[in-house]
Amino acid sequence: MRACLHSGKLAFLAILVSGGIVLQILACALYDNWWPMLTVIMYVLLPMPLLFLARSDGSSLFTESNSGWVNATKFLTGASAIGSIAIPAILKHAGVIGWGSLAMELSSFFVIVLSIMCYIRMSDDDEYSVL
Repeated sequence: MRACLHSGKLAFLAILVSGGIVLQILACALYDNWWPMLTVIMYVLLPMPLLFLARSDGSSLFTESNSGWVNATKFLTGASAIGSIAIPAILKHAGVIGWGSLAMELSSFFVIVLSIMCYIRMSDDDEYSVL
């Protein structure tokens, strides 16, 4: 029963990530404008500080710390997250993309962030811990 529950959690995570990717591609394909794919750069950069600079247990990200590495990790992750929102907003402001593409880009961002938060919540179990 426990293995089935873990498989369901992994399937839910896979569906969330796939949904975010589909929204990202649809934001470009439906409006025949591939400029919103610049956001993918930020999606790739978003987990990098967590993977390279955070402690292995991941608890340091949710506590106050005087460590310079933890603070740098929080700053770089926050900058990447803000960049993921800022790129589509700047493209819309410049008139490069339309409102529909902006809405799909932002919904893609929120679905991907939701999947990251679900993964962090799941990684409290020893079985899935990567951070």
